[in-house]
Amino acid sequence: MTDRSYEKHLSRMRRLLAVIIAVIAVGAAASVTRCRDSAKHPTYRYSNAGGDTLTVGIAYSPMSLYRHADTLGGFNYELMRDLSQAYGFPVKFYPVVSVEEALGHLEHGKFDVVMADIPAFASQKERFRFTVPVYTDRQVLVSRDSAFSSPLMLAGKEVWVAPGSPARKRLANLSREIGDSIIVKTYPGASAEQLVILTAKGDLPRAVVNQEVARSLSRIYPDIRISDKISFSQFQSWILNRDSAALQDTLDSRIERFKATEAYRLLLDKWLDREGSEPQADINY
Repeated sequence: MTDRSYEKHLSRMRRLLAVIIAVIAVGAAASVTRCRDSAKHPTYRYSNAGGDTLTVGIAYSPMSLYRHADTLGGFNYELMRDLSQAYGFPVKFYPVVSVEEALGHLEHGKFDVVMADIPAFASQKERFRFTVPVYTDRQVLVSRDSAFSSPLMLAGKEVWVAPGSPARKRLANLSREIGDSIIVKTYPGASAEQLVILTAKGDLPRAVVNQEVARSLSRIYPDIRISDKISFSQFQSWILNRDSAALQDTLDSRIERFKATEAYRLLLDKWLDREGSEPQADINY
């Protein structure tokens, strides 16, 4: 597929995805408590009496917000919904496709929280706050090539990542480790889900995405091969504005209490395909 034909193909996918997002937005709006818009407030002001609506930018992905048949689901969406019900605070969800754009809205106060498939990596901790981990994940290589057995096989190969993904830095480190170049490519606006779909259809040779996204989509696209030889386990956290110390304290406390419940274990069993999903190690790159 040429760059020109690929761009046309990606453009069609974006238009289709925009329609899907619009449908999800309507469903999400009907699924959460409504209150006055918090977009005027640059940071969340915690209040035991109910406070402001928590405005959440949530990425459209299998682990964040997804439409399964006629039902909205996703680990992050359901965890926040359960916290909202348990602690009595209203939430307004805004589904997003571009995580980079959502992070910009977060910095400018439009969102209080961003939920996406982004680990709490050290290089972003000066720019944002991260909650305590809600689950762990790792970056994996997705391809149709069943012969992949070692990162050495990526030498001189093209690997596609989503814009803004920390996979780019990991691949740069991996390139130094194997002593050869890895050609990392992105297309603006392409999500991890789109990369997996394009790889499954043979339009891309390979991509690096989060493991849980790949595993979820492998049920639909059984021809893809998933290798876990790209990164160590990574904390997956919710992302906050750097000035939102009070909100971080509040969410951290509520998340930690909820993680001790059977409801949290059921969420892990429902959405994660592996045992030992509790955080084990931090990531710094």
